[in-house]
Amino acid sequence: MEAVEIIGYFGALVVGLVLGLIGGGGSILTVPILVYFLGFNPIVATAYSLFVVGSTALVGTLKNIRQKKIDFKTALVFAIPSIITVFMVRSLVIPNLPEVIFTLGSFQLTNSLFIMLLFALIMFLAGWSMIKSREIPEDDSIKKFDVNYYFAIGSQAIGIGVLAGLVGAGGGFLIVPALVLLVKLPIKKAISTSLFIIAIQSLVGFLGDLKTLTIDWKFLITFTLISIIGIFIGLALSKKISPKRLKKGFGYFTIVMATYILYKELF
Repeated sequence: MEAVEIIGYFGALVVGLVLGLIGGGGSILTVPILVYFLGFNPIVATAYSLFVVGSTALVGTLKNIRQKKIDFKTALVFAIPSIITVFMVRSLVIPNLPEVIFTLGSFQLTNSLFIMLLFALIMFLAGWSMIKSREIPEDDSIKKFDVNYYFAIGSQAIGIGVLAGLVGAGGGFLIVPALVLLVKLPIKKAISTSLFIIAIQSLVGFLGDLKTLTIDWKFLITFTLISIIGIFIGLALSKKISPKRLKKGFGYFTIVMATYILYKELF
């Protein structure tokens, strides 16, 4: 096994660690690791990312359910439109993306480049929103589920479903900010709820890829099992880190990774 492959598998451990700590961000690492270290095509990498992140998040969710850390009502309102959207994007849109989206002189925007640039842009915006948002106290949550609430959550969920489906993300780096800023959940409850949404959304989205891609199950399961070890480490460490530090650290980490992807793809 080459050194770059060893780094890639070590990255799988870090994927789980990040998911356990911040309730998202697993795809922020998974896609670049699969593309830049393990040599997968971005479209294949986004499909594998859904399985890895979804399976790892599912393990973390089972632990959070036992500890009663999940806001199930918010999760279901958010998850249903998001899951439907992700599945449709993965099964209908991704297989029909043209190899070259457009050409301008000598520059070609391929479907792979489009996915990675969109991925980096979404990461940057999500990270910035988390760094700049105010800290929300524990008792500042929305209690009443009225029509406006359902509309706001539903529209956010559909938008996140489209973007998550395109870039093969669980959407945690978008879901956590939405739950904190829109629903006003405390950050640690938002992280636990996000893991639940990610688990369902990612695995259902992956089903949309099964009919169009040939899956290397041996590699995928190995990578996923290593990631699952990481999430147990992350969940344990999250108890010792303050909500404010978690949110700020999440934001800065996301921006650093977005900058790296932009540099790698454009320069």
